Amino acid sequence: MSPTLGSAGSRVLGESVFSRLEPFLPSVSKPIQYVGGELNSTVKAWDCAAESTDGGETVRWALMYPDAYEVGLPNQGVQILYEVLNERDWIVAERAYAVWPDLEEIMRRGDAQGPIPQFTVDAHRPVRDFDVLGLSFSTELGYTNMLNALDLAGIPLHAADRTDGDTIVLAGGHAAFNPEPIADFVDAAVLGDGEEVVLAISEVVRDWKAQGRPAGDMASGRDELLRRLAVSGNIYVPRFYDVSYAADGTLEAVVPTVPGVPHRVRKHTLMDLDAWPYPAKPLVPLAETVHERFSVEIFRGCTRGCRFCQAGMITRPVRERSIETIGAMVENGIRTTGFEEVGLLSLSSADHTEIGEVAKGLADRYEGTNVSLSLPSTRVDAFNISLANEFSRNGRRSGLTFAPEGGSERLRKVINKMVTEEDLIRTVAAAYSHGWRQVKLYFMCGLPTETDEDVLQIADLAKRVIAKGREVSGRNDIRCTVSIGGFVPKPHTPFQWAAQLDHETTDDRLRQLRETVRADKKFARAIGFRYHDGKPGIVEGLLSRGDRRVGAVIEQVWRDGGRFDGWSEHFSYDRWMQAAAQALAGTGVDVDWYTVRERGYDETLPWDHLDSGLDKDWLWADWEDAIDPSSDVEVEDCRWTPCYDCGVCPEMDTEIQIGPTGRQLLPLAVV
Repeated sequence: MSPTLGSAGSRVLGESVFSRLEPFLPSVSKPIQYVGGELNSTVKAWDCAAESTDGGETVRWALMYPDAYEVGLPNQGVQILYEVLNERDWIVAERAYAVWPDLEEIMRRGDAQGPIPQFTVDAHRPVRDFDVLGLSFSTELGYTNMLNALDLAGIPLHAADRTDGDTIVLAGGHAAFNPEPIADFVDAAVLGDGEEVVLAISEVVRDWKAQGRPAGDMASGRDELLRRLAVSGNIYVPRFYDVSYAADGTLEAVVPTVPGVPHRVRKHTLMDLDAWPYPAKPLVPLAETVHERFSVEIFRGCTRGCRFCQAGMITRPVRERSIETIGAMVENGIRTTGFEEVGLLSLSSADHTEIGEVAKGLADRYEGTNVSLSLPSTRVDAFNISLANEFSRNGRRSGLTFAPEGGSERLRKVINKMVTEEDLIRTVAAAYSHGWRQVKLYFMCGLPTETDEDVLQIADLAKRVIAKGREVSGRNDIRCTVSIGGFVPKPHTPFQWAAQLDHETTDDRLRQLRETVRADKKFARAIGFRYHDGKPGIVEGLLSRGDRRVGAVIEQVWRDGGRFDGWSEHFSYDRWMQAAAQALAGTGVDVDWYTVRERGYDETLPWDHLDSGLDKDWLWADWEDAIDPSSDVEVEDCRWTPCYDCGVCPEMDTEIQIGPTGRQLLPLAVV
């Protein structure tokens, strides 16, 4: 890993491959996405530590979002870690994204020097030259892109085949809370917030390199580095755990095999978000991306208790940024990027205890400018017209998005989304009467205990929304878009034991709903209908609740040409099913076993040794309340009620951090 000749004796580590790549760029789609040089990007000397005041070893990170540039560049997680790492004068951090098939073909064919390896977009250095390849997974459907990147990089696909000279492959993001399906391919996984732990990892790597990459009592220096990470940083290293299965195919035990390695690996939680106001220098893309805005995370975590929501469960407790920090981040972001739209992000942004003061303060500050403010999808019971008016004060009034999730009130109680139909009608009536013309409603299909009737009630709800909008506005140009996604049970939620709905039933219910909406000529043209068929959800379900045996399926899909499985035009359900039949043959389990089968309390789940802080008995009790038709138990938001004993705060030694502070955001003085 030092800046010397590579193993072939003819290549300098860290040397740019751009001169080899550039001649081919005119022949690929969107070549600008591979060029780099974005505003606020960072390119550092390969051996930056040698130029620093302290000297010593340089630690090098390649941070990869395993999807296309247009999806990956706006990702806040990667941008934050990129900045946090590069602030240290002894760390080099660069970014990489998945390459489209047209460039992949060219890279594999290569030039006179051979294949062109997977590269970073900052200095176009080969990914395999970095100490650590950190992959951020927002969804499990990025796993095949990871395998493709490893293969293009020249990094052995299987962790067991890597030697001391190979990059450490590290997984993070929400999907890393069950990394078992990719355990054969990653060297380590980080659970939870990354800001502090990436620096801790870097320190461990730096010390190990400074000591001459010792093997200690392990078989190799690489194993010793991984042991140090597992012991000192509470990093999950799959190869240090032995997995056994029972005769019925269920998981029997996951046991550590190396002294000092924890039996349960705990998540990392960043407290005091005000001390980490990142990104301070947001990247401005050169090519069009999915989000053309600057985003500020106003708080992290959610305790609303929606039983389906993995993000809300694994990011507990709630930690708010102060109004002053939010204001400073917005001002700095606008000044350093030139973006004219600012998104205030969190899992439920309108729940910030001072969101009214934040909205008014920012609207006052930027009134009369080109700056517009936006909130992501808003809870029906957190929305108010005053808040919406503040966010549209500069004249930009886009549609409003609400997420009832369940079509019937009964089903909303099952998922602990305590929003009544009257709540929704009252909210949209207020919106339509104050000048809004379009509302988007988001639902899920396939929730536990769901029936055909629950789904068909979505049509009735949409019609009521349109009728109320026409009534209060006196206009006929009222629109309501119904967007429906398939429910996928996720680890670390009360629904982790649930049976997933088969794709045939999902598709049939969506067909009935579409026909019901279209049959009513009075409302059909006013109601937009967007949905995904059930097949991608089954694959996502296989990957999200799978164990190590599923790794063979992922590898087979990739070898059969699987890439960009999160994109409908590239996804192939048949390819996944054929690969699963082949890879799981003889194991006694199949796709249905992983997806449409309900689990019991006593079954060892593949992620039970990975600690999100949530108490298993609490999750199970919540699951039983959900499916008990006689239960009317509502789990309220613990920010405003006594503790519900989910376990996170005592287990993780954390606490809820919320306002109000009573402070106001003052307009900026004119300079």
